[in-house]
Parts: sequence; C-alpha cells; structure tokens
Amino acid sequence: MALDRPYADIPGTTIFDSTKARQGYHLNQFFYSLMKDENRKRFLADENAYLDEWPITPEQKQAVLDRDYNRVIALGGNVYFFAKLFFTDEQSFEIGAASMTGMEPAEYRRMMLSGGRPADGNRYTKEQGNGQD
Repeated sequence: MALDRPYADIPGTTIFDSTKARQGYHLNQFFYSLMKDENRKRFLADENAYLDEWPITPEQKQAVLDRDYNRVIALGGNVYFFAKLFFTDEQSFEIGAASMTGMEPAEYRRMMLSGGRPADGNRYTKEQGNGQD
C-alpha cells in the first residue's frame, strides 16, 4: 500500500522522507565520511576515485562532481549530510545555500535576516487555481 504524501505536491520543495532516505542512503554515507580529515584529503586528491568507492548512482556521482546541490537533494541527499561537502570545499553553509538559490551570498544573507522567502506561491499546486488536481 502506497503512503499518502500530500507534501509531494508543493512546487519547488523536496521533502526528505523515507523514500528519499532510501534513495540517498549511500550518497549520504559518502557525505558523512567527509567528517574525517583523512577522507576529505583523499576525496580532494581524486574525487572520481573516492566516489567510485561508494555504491552511488552515476547521476548522484555527477551531481557531487558538479557541486549541483539542488540535484543532490533531488537524488536523495540530505542537506545536513551534504553540508560536509561545503566545508570540505572550505565554503560556509551560507555560501553553499546561497548557491542553491541562485543568489549572491550577501543577497541571501539579507533575505534570511529579513525573515526568509515569502510564503506567497508556496502552496499545493491544486490550491494555486491552475486547474491541476
């Protein structure tokens, strides 16, 4: 029996649920490995070789290599795990998150300090009056 996931209908939002957790299990294990200095060094020395040690999909591997964090989320990555990649790349969480929004870090910081993104438009697709149910 399939679970009812009404949150799957929120445009622009990916919820890290049990399905995403299963999809991204090995990917997130890779990110967690970056907690250790020796693993960060090995990864940075040869990213392809280090990633080949993990049973991740080719799409997940490419998303990591491209530092395409939004794609990482779509492929099961959890931001609390893949933030270790930000830090491995000597970036702050703010810079990493800003890159995911397409904003410059200063613009992203101002937005967050003023309360974040407005809720307008962050509704179920079926509530937006566009005829989709």
